[in-house]
Amino acid sequence: MNPNCIFCRIVAGQAPASIVYEDEATLAFMDAMPVTRGHTLVIPKQHVENAYGLTAEEAAAIMGTAVKIARAARSSLGCVGVNFWMANERPSGQTVMHAHMHIIPRYPGDGFGLRRWAEGVRPERDNLDDVAAAIRAHLDTDAGG
Repeated sequence: MNPNCIFCRIVAGQAPASIVYEDEATLAFMDAMPVTRGHTLVIPKQHVENAYGLTAEEAAAIMGTAVKIARAARSSLGCVGVNFWMANERPSGQTVMHAHMHIIPRYPGDGFGLRRWAEGVRPERDNLDDVAAAIRAHLDTDAGG
């Protein structure tokens, strides 16, 4: 546990949260500043700063809990879809340095959404192939996990 981490304090019962679900590896609770009704966060109970530090088992546990929450939100809240979102490092929007996945129920006209950087513009296939090759080359290195 990191005593300076609000999410670790929530796991330890030292900070308030509206708990949705808990199992051995994960905790799900309502986002204190929700984007939409039902916006939930899923975290690993162990302090891990972001996705880069997660084991395959921890990542699978987070996703498993996220899917469980999404199904329940769809059934209970009348949402028409759900976004899964995870920011890693401050430049991507991560504000709490404890890995967490957002489950964001979607409703007609809710106004939330990711916007494409160049709506309607598609990169050339050669460019996509080059980027895919660059990522592929690092999948089996320490940098790739």
